[in-house]
This record gives sequence, C-alpha cells and structure tokens, in this order.
Amino acid sequence: MNAMAKLAQEQQALLQALMGECDDGSLWPHLQLVHAPLARRGLQAYQANGLALAGRALGAAYPVLAQLIGDESFGPLARHFWRRHPPSRGDVACWGDGLATFLEASPQLVDEPYLGDVARMEWALHQATTAADAWPDPHSFTLLSAADPAEITLTLGAGVFLLASAYPVASIVNAHLLGEPALAEAAALLRTGAAEHALVWRQGFKPRVGAVTAAEHAMLSALQAGNSLEAALEHALECTPAGTPESAAAFSFEHWLGRVVQDGLVTGARRLARSAFQASDPAGPNPFNLHNNPGEHP
Repeated sequence: MNAMAKLAQEQQALLQALMGECDDGSLWPHLQLVHAPLARRGLQAYQANGLALAGRALGAAYPVLAQLIGDESFGPLARHFWRRHPPSRGDVACWGDGLATFLEASPQLVDEPYLGDVARMEWALHQATTAADAWPDPHSFTLLSAADPAEITLTLGAGVFLLASAYPVASIVNAHLLGEPALAEAAALLRTGAAEHALVWRQGFKPRVGAVTAAEHAMLSALQAGNSLEAALEHALECTPAGTPESAAAFSFEHWLGRVVQDGLVTGARRLARSAFQASDPAGPNPFNLHNNPGEHP
C-alpha cells in the first residue's frame, strides 16, 4: 500500500471513529500511535463531544419535535441519527436534513406517522432563516395591468416551502412555537384526522408557518415551479369546484394578492422568457386577462 492510500485509510478510520461508526479497536492498527492510552482517551472525548453536539444542533433545528418526543427520547434519537447520517459539511448548523425520512422509517415511531411532516416543516423553517433575501419590487406590479397573464408570473419571497400534509402540521407547529392555536385544539385536529396545506415563508427576517387553502397551495406551487400567472390561476380554480363554498367566485385574486404582498410572500411580477409560454389564441377571449385593454400589449 502506498503512502497516499495508507493516509487516506487512516483518515477514513479516524473519521468513522469520531462519528462512533466503528469500534475503537479497529482504528489502532491504522494509526500506530505510540501513546495509545492517551490517544484512546482523546478519541473518547471527541466522540462524547460530538454526540453532545448532535443533541444541541438537532434540538435547535427541531424544537417542536423535541417537545413532542420528549428529552429522554430526543437525545438518543439525535445520537442515533448522528451515527447513521453524520455531517457532510463543517457547519453543523447545516446538519439535520433527512430527519423526516429517518423518522418515518423508524419502527419505534410507527404509531406517530405525523412526526415526519412536522420535521419537514421545522427543517423548512430552519432553512428559511438563512434563505437568500428576496427584495420587494412594487413597481413591477404594473405588469398586472399591462401584460397578458400568460406572459408573466409572480415572484415569491424568501424561504417558501409548501407541503400538502395528511396531518394538521401547521397547527401543531404554531401551537408549540406561538401558542396559537392552543395545544388542545391542535391535538383535537390530529385526533380527528384533519389534513392541512402548510406553508413556510420568511416575512422580513422572521420565518413563518401557516395553513392555506387548497386553491392557494395550488397557485403558489405553480408559481414556485415557474409557471405563468394564467396557469397558476387555472390550477387554483381547479381546486375550487363550482357550487361549493370554496367556489371560483370565493377565490378573489385581488384580495389574495394584497394579502400575500403585505405578508412578504409575493414580492413582485416579472415577464417570462418567450420560450416559457405559448402565444395566446387571438380568436378567443382570455378569462384571466388582468390588463385593462386585452388587445394591447406593451
């Protein structure tokens, strides 16, 4: 074995030992240390510090999950997750992605299936804190009265994350973080099998969680995917069947737009690249035309 290969093997063995992935005994033949007892104590100290750090880091990213599981169970969970999915970056604050899938695969938590979606919401909140800023562009909204909605789209704010959950996850998270709704109300929603379309975004510098209607969820998902405003409106209307209280008439685009702009969820409007949309059919009216004169385009 050449020197570089041997060094790589030793580094890998040391990393696995620090993460607690291997027995200490498998490390020493590679390291060939003179002061093995002292080195062993040092390694054990690093392992203990790493496992303690795992609990603190995961608890910072998942405070609601820690409350739901309880301290006695959350600590072992964090250490187990650390060993199975160790950090891949130097910043441990970036560690924790994938916990939702890890929870859902755990046989010990099979009776708590909602925890996976709670973890997804919390990780989205954690990510929203450091998401790139999205600066408001109020002047761009003039496109709504001057351009065909098939040729424009709306720009979303920072940290937007959408989840159609089978559980009332937005209510659960807000109940624990904000006290609204009350914990008893969130628990009642969970018992009755209530589902929620959940939303995460950043309002200014504050990450937020909310529950939205199916129509709003469909519209925001379409906008996030880069679809035109016309297509997004069509998706929203498909989720509001006629003849129901949530009919198309109940979804007022103007009212919705004013609210989401104030909340920082929508920051402006922009034209799509020509390749991103098809020309509107001039023979038929466009029911989603928002500009004043459908026959004129800037």
